[in-house]
Amino acid sequence: MLRRLVTLVTALLLTPIGLARAAEPAGFYDPPSSLPGQNGDVIRSEPVGTPTVPARGTRVLYRSTDTSGRPIAVSGVVLRPLAPANGRLISYAVGTQGIADRCAPSRQFPAGTEYEAAFVGGLLARGYTVAVTDYQGLGTPGVHTYVNRLAQGHAVLDAARAAKKLGSVPVDAPTAIAGYSQGGGASASAAELAPSYAPDVQRTLVGAYAGAVPADLAATGTFLDGKPAAGLVGYALNGFDAAYPDLRVPDQLNAAGKRLLAETREQCVGDTVVRYPGLRSPTLTADGSTLAQILAREPFRSRVEQQRIGTIAPRVPVLVVHSVADDIVPFEQDATMVRNWCAKGAAVQFLPLPVPTHVAGAAAGFPPALAFLEARFAGRATPVTC
Repeated sequence: MLRRLVTLVTALLLTPIGLARAAEPAGFYDPPSSLPGQNGDVIRSEPVGTPTVPARGTRVLYRSTDTSGRPIAVSGVVLRPLAPANGRLISYAVGTQGIADRCAPSRQFPAGTEYEAAFVGGLLARGYTVAVTDYQGLGTPGVHTYVNRLAQGHAVLDAARAAKKLGSVPVDAPTAIAGYSQGGGASASAAELAPSYAPDVQRTLVGAYAGAVPADLAATGTFLDGKPAAGLVGYALNGFDAAYPDLRVPDQLNAAGKRLLAETREQCVGDTVVRYPGLRSPTLTADGSTLAQILAREPFRSRVEQQRIGTIAPRVPVLVVHSVADDIVPFEQDATMVRNWCAKGAAVQFLPLPVPTHVAGAAAGFPPALAFLEARFAGRATPVTC
């Protein structure tokens, strides 16, 4: 079973998904000049097909908040199960899609090209309604603020609010958060932020699953330098520049670095992973420094530190899974995150996975994640490894 899941996910990741197009009306993703008054308020919605998951799909545009506290429009898709619905909601945070608008889950699910379909389909088959955010700038105008802690956490929490305001589930529906990789970071961030940012969601929240969390972006960037997935650094640089334009990220780059920014803005993850294997950051910077060296300097250092996950204890149980041989997100940073959460009194189940690679970790994490979510919704105690 694990081998089949790994093969499926790997094949989907390496498919040139950037070529896919989902039918959509012109202007759906364009926000109005004035946004509604509350986070999670629905701006517009429309039904969409979902050829690879058993669901009734609704594409949605809703209000959320960026990293600076400004109101923004975020898109996503709400998936209601064809199986008998159990009245429970999962706000699902997808892993890295890319940063071109065509990579957005609300476009990929209708196109049948979303690589997260295997896990999401399992949730739907169990009767859960699933709200999937596109995150800031992925679908909507502007550049996606890739792996930005606040923007992603807000988008996940507000997707849960939007699903309830659509009537997809009752307002008081028991809710959980789930995600892996970039989605693991968004899920973990949402669990940390829920009590302060979305107390209404917190009151219904039963738990969170967070797999392979990029909890320390500086460490992740250093680890990726020169590795097969090094092109993902282009997403991070674009996202950092979008969230913090005052830092003028392009000024730190040479012509090759600026070209990487421009190229990756038009790519989905399958394109990027294949195109830039072994990319080394000193070949991208204006002064030949590594990106790690640049990010260690102010004013970059403090902004990178703001992305750290593990500084706020979630108030619901959290399952963290991570491959001990992850080739994209270093295992030790999640071990550190868990230790920090435990020291602050959080209830954490940490499950190191004895499998190689980031993709295999995603597949191996499916069964324990499903079991954890089912236990939390049923009100059963879950193991705590603190």
